[in-house]
Amino acid sequence: MGDAAGEWLALPYEEWRDTRDTLHMYAQVIGKLRLALSPFEPGWANVALYVTPRGLTTSPVPFGLRTFDAELDLHDHVLVLRTSDGQTERRPLGGAVAEFYRDVMDALHRMGIDVSISVNPSEVPDPIPFPEDHTHATYDAVHAERFHRVLSMVDLVLKEHRARFRGRTTPVHFFWGTFDLALTRYSGRLVEPLPGAIRHFGSDAEMICAGWWPGDHRLASPAFFSYAYPAPEGIDQVSVLPSAAAWAPTAGEFLFPYDAAVSSSDASRAIREFLATTYEGAAKRMGWSSVLTALIEPTSLSNDHDPGRST
Repeated sequence: MGDAAGEWLALPYEEWRDTRDTLHMYAQVIGKLRLALSPFEPGWANVALYVTPRGLTTSPVPFGLRTFDAELDLHDHVLVLRTSDGQTERRPLGGAVAEFYRDVMDALHRMGIDVSISVNPSEVPDPIPFPEDHTHATYDAVHAERFHRVLSMVDLVLKEHRARFRGRTTPVHFFWGTFDLALTRYSGRLVEPLPGAIRHFGSDAEMICAGWWPGDHRLASPAFFSYAYPAPEGIDQVSVLPSAAAWAPTAGEFLFPYDAAVSSSDASRAIREFLATTYEGAAKRMGWSSVLTALIEPTSLSNDHDPGRST
């Protein structure tokens, strides 16, 4: 597909891998601010970032009776830090992670926010502490902007899918550890969690998760994913759409290549089919209540049905 506004864009992993890896570390630095200061929420919901029209934001982070946020603006290519008492700091994106980390902490100090974060990157092979990371230093503005445009489109489709779910669900949020956009639906039943701190608090409730990632060292191409935990018997036999989607035994989840979605006649519809069929197949095998967790049918509301419209 082309790169005109509104079109689904190609995102070849190898072409922007170095920028991706640097941006991953930038996101980890600001994400760890949320980890350090935000009250814990189930499923680590307190640490995630959110897609904005400009990039990725922490959303408001508490510091005493003040709040601040940090946004990676991937169009103006700048980190913007803002406080609830009106202070603003800006740091251009680019350069080694060690310099980025130092500049972020210095800027926060000038704003009266002194916070200590873990300097070891999470959920990556061979992590380099932020203050020592001069390896990740590539930032190509064109690639970063294209990533955000794809991310924004995926965010919209995931939110549309989320709106059809009656039960408890997370927001659509971006996890800086795994560098993916994800949505989790819950049945309300607690389960035995997996070992390890990250997995323990992320796997203590029955769930069906779906999302998208831009590729990494495990799968060098962008893809949509969907999985259930605990995985029910026969999950690998679920029939899913589109035809390019399939169960991946090694990963233990359903995968739908992003390139297959983009090359289809209607990418948004293909993604919605993947999200709906993987969810419905898993929910049926897990015995989820259809009253609480069935996907509602989308409707078209006219202005006459607008609850915010005065009569």
